[in-house]
Amino acid sequence: MEHPDWLWRTPEPKKSYDVIIVGAGGHGLATAYYLARNHGITNVAVLEKGWLAGGNMARNTTIIRSNYLWDESAAIYEHALKLWEGLQEDLEYDFLFSQRGVLNLAHTLQDIREGTRRVNANRLNGIDGEWLTPEEVAKVCPIVNISPDVRYPVLGGTWQPRAGIAKHDYVAWAFARKADRYGVDLIQGCEVTGFITDGNRVTGVETNRGPIHAGRIGLAAAGHTSVLASTLGIRLPLQSHPLQALVSELLEPVHPTVVMSNHVHVYVSQAHKGELVMGAGIDSYNSYGQRGSVHVIEQQMAAALELFPIFARAHLIRTWGGIVDVTPDASPIIGRTPVENLFVNCGWGTGGFKATPGVGWVFAHTLAHGEPHTLNEPFTLERFTTGALIDEHGAAAVAH
Repeated sequence: MEHPDWLWRTPEPKKSYDVIIVGAGGHGLATAYYLARNHGITNVAVLEKGWLAGGNMARNTTIIRSNYLWDESAAIYEHALKLWEGLQEDLEYDFLFSQRGVLNLAHTLQDIREGTRRVNANRLNGIDGEWLTPEEVAKVCPIVNISPDVRYPVLGGTWQPRAGIAKHDYVAWAFARKADRYGVDLIQGCEVTGFITDGNRVTGVETNRGPIHAGRIGLAAAGHTSVLASTLGIRLPLQSHPLQALVSELLEPVHPTVVMSNHVHVYVSQAHKGELVMGAGIDSYNSYGQRGSVHVIEQQMAAALELFPIFARAHLIRTWGGIVDVTPDASPIIGRTPVENLFVNCGWGTGGFKATPGVGWVFAHTLAHGEPHTLNEPFTLERFTTGALIDEHGAAAVAH
């Protein structure tokens, strides 16, 4: 894909690199940047079969938050949020990071129990969180319908003031520009089709542009990570599903924050230009198609109108889908594989964008040292045999 030369170079792939990262989305680009910045490793290639940030990075709903339940998740997402708070200055690029807060609404007694438990857990971990009454919800977001005379009345909600949104493609360009300036090769139109091995060790990748050798290889290809790993006989505990989102026409500023509802099931924010950005649950079938079913869109819109009657006459402009890679415990896998020199960063489900700088930081550390960072040590592949799962289905805010 054409891009201005002042953003990044368009190099030809070299015969070998110290590190190859497969996937030029937010995670792959952030990993390359932190490999160079934190570890001085610049002989790095990021290989992308399509165009830079053309996968899930350009297909998500841009929500950033760290209010996860378990200590392990809270630590890595809060690390990411703290990086977000200084990232525009660090990358010297304004990607419209807006800390407008995130509301998670409660509609049942179980929602209240789960929400208050999560707020308390967040506070114990030093993460900002509050429990709001319906009236306090209305003060934060006046357009939410808190009437008791609806199917699922709003009974309260959790509130994280430091959470927010950012412009996803700008974030990718910011990381790409900085990584390129360190000398990282960003190679688009370069599909990895297999691996070069020596016994139980990978020594490179086969691509549509020829073989490329590497000391270490990191897979950051979201739902396609499991496809690549399977060529080496590694069966990752991932299921890939379409996740749809949609945007409305441009509107005047009416929606001041991000609102999520697991029970009615929709999440809505208003982008900087003015369009409403909405998402909901995954399509139930497994697929690598970047599209989904019409009934899911219909349910999203019905849920949005239930919470926000003001949107009744807004027009839907477009819809799209990404490929989410879901693990059995709705938490990611970041670490080594049974094959030497091959590392994976996958299984983020619907939480990938918000983690971008944090996972880039820890995955770069893992690739640089061959050992996990303390923040991603709990997220290794081994937990699916030891039973030390980190079940974040409730805090994921999306029906998996």
